[in-house]
Amino acid sequence: MSLRPTIDFLLHDWLGAEALNQRARFADHSRETFDAVLDTCERIAREKYAPFNRLVDTQEPQFDGEKVILPQATHDAWQAYAESGMLSAAQDYDIGGMQLPYTVEAAANAFFAMASVSIGAGMLTVGNANLLMAHGSAAQQRVFALNEFSGRFSGTMCLSEPQAGSSLSDVATRAVPDGEGFEADPLGPRFRLKGNKMWISAGEHELSENIVHLVLAKIPGPDGRLPPGVKGISLFIVPKKLVDAEGALTGERNDVALAGLNHKCGWRGTTNTLLNFGEGKYPVRGAAGAIGYLVGQPGEGLRCMFHMMNEARIGVGMAATMLGMAGYHASLDYAKNRPQGRPVGPEGKDPNRPQSRIIEHADVKRMLLAQKSYCEGALALELYCARLVDEQHTGAPEAADEARLLLEVLTPIAKSWPSEWCLEANSLAIQVHGGYGYTRDFPVEQYWRDNRLNMIHEGTHGIQAMDLLGRKVLMENGRGLQLLAQRINATIERAIQQPELAAHANALGKALQEVGAATKAAWATGNPAEALANAVPYLQAFGHTVLAWIWLDVALAAHSAPESAARTGRLAAMRFFFHYELPKMGAWLGVVSRRDATCADLPEAAF
Repeated sequence: MSLRPTIDFLLHDWLGAEALNQRARFADHSRETFDAVLDTCERIAREKYAPFNRLVDTQEPQFDGEKVILPQATHDAWQAYAESGMLSAAQDYDIGGMQLPYTVEAAANAFFAMASVSIGAGMLTVGNANLLMAHGSAAQQRVFALNEFSGRFSGTMCLSEPQAGSSLSDVATRAVPDGEGFEADPLGPRFRLKGNKMWISAGEHELSENIVHLVLAKIPGPDGRLPPGVKGISLFIVPKKLVDAEGALTGERNDVALAGLNHKCGWRGTTNTLLNFGEGKYPVRGAAGAIGYLVGQPGEGLRCMFHMMNEARIGVGMAATMLGMAGYHASLDYAKNRPQGRPVGPEGKDPNRPQSRIIEHADVKRMLLAQKSYCEGALALELYCARLVDEQHTGAPEAADEARLLLEVLTPIAKSWPSEWCLEANSLAIQVHGGYGYTRDFPVEQYWRDNRLNMIHEGTHGIQAMDLLGRKVLMENGRGLQLLAQRINATIERAIQQPELAAHANALGKALQEVGAATKAAWATGNPAEALANAVPYLQAFGHTVLAWIWLDVALAAHSAPESAARTGRLAAMRFFFHYELPKMGAWLGVVSRRDATCADLPEAAF
């Protein structure tokens, strides 16, 4: 079974991606160039990624005391990806990019995530470079970002610390000016950093010439104390190896040391590290302290870093989606070929009849259809968000501003919904395989392990929920929520004209009203502690409403398509979501609307 027909349908029949070619930035592109990019990425994923997914799971990164050792397959995959030009696909021609719409870039990268998310395809490197293109100086862009886009350097994001976790206000890494004339360094104001960073993906390896760490740290005040809270956080470029003003390696190792590799249940092919900055293992110019270059203004680090964090959140959503999709394809293939049991007739089972393939059993169809509805719906959501990115960057001013605000509201959903429900799809894929599902003879147990990390990657479920209910639906006086409601209502108005879709349109309208009422009820007292106590159930209900909208919109495109098995499947997946999933909203929104304090008020001793 191929992913390509689904990608083609969503890109062209639903999103109309080819219309982007009418915009000046994409004028050189056509359906043919889009297809060529998809063809190339599909081939590289098939040849360099998929055959080695189990290998990188079993041959975890090893540290020999000097360097991290990865399988040769990982080196080959990184080289093939870099040579494809996908690291700079969306960038300007004059810096070596393709000026490809992000919608097409996101679709092309889906092949790699499905083939082997554990090998990785440069998500952090591209996000790191994009941040520098938005907030870095011209020299920082030329020396660091452009070398990342070419694949010569790779990139990381260094936020969490062992003692702080996700609480960035407690960041303790400190950055002090590096001597007289520090502010005149051609690569930016030069500081010395000391501190520890935890959970740094791709923090140490030999895949690229250099690793560009983007590090959050605080600059001490005149009294030597670190400023409290997130407003005191600044952002620094800390390269593993020092470079000159033209990007050439100087031969000096920066004072960044690997303290240890984290051994995870999944994504084992990607190094995950604890890094020590400035401990003196690699003294620079006779002194301890990692050399770092300030990005932007002091105290603006978190604002800059959110550029990369939001991009990474959508990337995590896509990774979760495609892991779910990989499990769906595997379990569908298994169900079509595994004989077991016999159909039940009016007189029970006839043991003389041949065995049925398990896909003929209603409950197996239920599990497969659930996976299809979760994963194809999530893929549509991620591509819709990618289309909003293109609108933000190339649309008319009013449309671009609407796209910006819609992305703000949808980003927590795009990250969290697939990381919960496509994980559930992986669980169902194991169930379809029966006892074989939890053995290593089949890939679905690895897909589940890989996907389990995504509810934590780039901000936990709870953090995304508080961001949604505590910030995003309130920002700009609720305008983002209003814009989303307008889009949903426009779909409802179109769907209600189709007899086959009218009941689903009405159900979606009711769900939207319930989300709006619960939002107001949660904030009725104006007390954040009460409003946010049930933020995760709110996120779940909000996410299901968004996915029901996405599915109804996709169904409108499918409804007008010629009769085919794919059309039948898409409409069935939409019906499944409305019949089996959307009704769950009542329980979730009930505790939100009542501001139920069962969890918040329970004393610690009662546990």
